[in-house]
Formats: sequence, C-alpha cells, structure tokens
Amino acid sequence: MGAQELGETTTEQRGVARSPWLWVFVVLVVAHLCALYWPRIGVEGPVTWTDKVVHVLLFALPAAAGLLAGLRPAYLLVPLALHAPLSELVQHFLLPNRSGDPWDAVADLSGVVVGVTLAVVGGTRLRW
Repeated sequence: MGAQELGETTTEQRGVARSPWLWVFVVLVVAHLCALYWPRIGVEGPVTWTDKVVHVLLFALPAAAGLLAGLRPAYLLVPLALHAPLSELVQHFLLPNRSGDPWDAVADLSGVVVGVTLAVVGGTRLRW
C-alpha cells in the first residue's frame, strides 16, 4: 500500500518538493542571516560597489533556491522583501560596529528580483 492509499500526505502535496534545492536553500538562509547580523563584517574589493553585489547575492540566491525547492512564492518572497529594509534598520540601530544603508536595502530588493528571474529561467531550462 502506498502513502496515497493510507491517507498520508506526501511532500509534493504539501507544496515542497523533495529535492536537493531544499538543502541548498537552508544552507543559503543560514549564510544569509550570518552575513546580515554578524556584529562586524568587512567587505572589501577592487571596486566601491562590491558591498552592493554581496547584498544582491545574499537575497538572490536564497530566493532562487527556495523557488526551485518548491516553496510557495508568497511565503518565500514576501518575507524576503520585508526582511530587506528590516535588516538594515536592525544593523543601524541594534548591532554594534554596523550601520544601515538605504542603498543596501535597494540592493537587497533587487536581489529578490534577480533570484526570481534565476528561478524562472533555471526552472524553465530544467523542464526541457
């Protein structure tokens, strides 16, 4: 007898596909939270906008991995979009040696858009 016959719900029925993308998503969220809330982070690079690229990636990669894992877009993207300005406020007012930057929030929100784009393009290519 299968899970369907026993009345059990499968992961596909709950909206989350069993895939390696779910583990990738979890790892990326942990890295995302560490990078945003570690008391002191120094990002240095050859150009002045390196920090903004990091912010885009910190939001794009979890967004893309979460969508590819099968998470519901509203449950993933709304919290990520709200987290962008909230994380900057927390950094500015609550974390020592950190400062909030409105342009970082813009980069974060751009990262969510990039992540959705990557997931749509990547998901389309995976289905071929």
